[in-house]
Amino acid sequence: MDSTQFGLVSSIFTLGGLLGALSAGPLSARYGRYKSMLLSTIPFIVGPIFEVLATDIPIMTIGRFISGLGAGASVVIAPIFISEVAPPKEKGFFGAFTQIMINMGIFIAQLLGLFLSKGSLWRIILAVGGAIGVVQAVGLFLGGQESPKWLADHGKERQAKRVLRKLRGHEANIEDEVKGWGESSQDMEDEEDSLLTNEDRMPPGGIEQSGPSSDASASRKTKEAFEALGALAVLKNPDSRSAVIAVVVIMIGQQLCGINSIVMYGVSLLSDLLSANAALLNVLVAVLNIVVTTSCAPLTDKLGRKVCLLASIFGMGVSSLLLGIGIMKHIPILSAITVLTFVSSFGLGLGPVPFILSSELVGPGAVGATQSWALAANWIATFVVAQFFPIVNEKLGGGKVYFIFAAFAALLSAFVFWAVPETKGKADADEVWGRKASRAVD
Repeated sequence: MDSTQFGLVSSIFTLGGLLGALSAGPLSARYGRYKSMLLSTIPFIVGPIFEVLATDIPIMTIGRFISGLGAGASVVIAPIFISEVAPPKEKGFFGAFTQIMINMGIFIAQLLGLFLSKGSLWRIILAVGGAIGVVQAVGLFLGGQESPKWLADHGKERQAKRVLRKLRGHEANIEDEVKGWGESSQDMEDEEDSLLTNEDRMPPGGIEQSGPSSDASASRKTKEAFEALGALAVLKNPDSRSAVIAVVVIMIGQQLCGINSIVMYGVSLLSDLLSANAALLNVLVAVLNIVVTTSCAPLTDKLGRKVCLLASIFGMGVSSLLLGIGIMKHIPILSAITVLTFVSSFGLGLGPVPFILSSELVGPGAVGATQSWALAANWIATFVVAQFFPIVNEKLGGGKVYFIFAAFAALLSAFVFWAVPETKGKADADEVWGRKASRAVD
């Protein structure tokens, strides 16, 4: 492949991810997190089949696009599901596992690429991706559970409690967590009980004006409050608009701070400086990303989401400046070290925290659409970096592009400081934003 074809095959994956992200939020809100995750495994299996059997660029491109659909959908649905099943005091820790598993996938691909990037052996790398999709589908089918929070928000309180008790263990006290689902879901159960009680009180042949019909009407209104907002509705709703803007800017910033310039182009970027060790450094980067993200996961619950974000962005900005200098001045040791500090800083906050914020800044009715907007923005930014980084890097000369990434880091840190509230320890979106009363979206 020439550079244009290589750019197309690389970036088409992100366009599939964009479409998958936009459609996943409404699907998961309407049909449930579990069914949507199960559905997202289909592209993970079908896409690699096209890629492995590809004999020309168009077939490979189709396979990459289909694989992107699954990736885009899963990174929308999985963080929501994790947030809703995680213990309340450990949401930050469990929320980081989205980024941890993304990093694990990158590591597997880099490790396989280190040994199999010869002749036609590259097809094995793509086949492994399809095999992982099969394992995920089987695991979900045999042992998957619907989110108890989603069940409660859709009027299935008793089923939600059964699932939650199964997740927490029969000895666990789940009452506080059930209350944390919100009064509306509890009201729905109370109204159902009231309806049954009123039916028992109703005189034979008589009509009790304040009985079943009024309760049924109240129940319908409660259920309407939990209907999922669409993509445009979350932008129009004053309770969710600020949250959507916040997570969209952070998701764009996650990519424009330059992480994928290392993940996607690290070997070619550093090959002149580190010769044969560039590929090995890329594997080391993937390992470091996993280690740092995993070890720092508890910090989001201890220090707070915002503190971790700001520290992460600051570290990436400084590392970008030093990496640019290292490449320009041909200082291999400086370049290698700053690549590692760059990735470590990303794992501290900017990698995992945005996935957590998307489900904590809004009420239950807006989570799916907000996550879709966030990931759609992320995929668009990823596409821009994937498509144009090699071009900009070549035009500006080696290393100078990292000064641009440092400037984006400075802008993003200012935005997070002024516009993004802390969500640690907050019961709901009303408390996060300092609202006194809950509106329809919450």
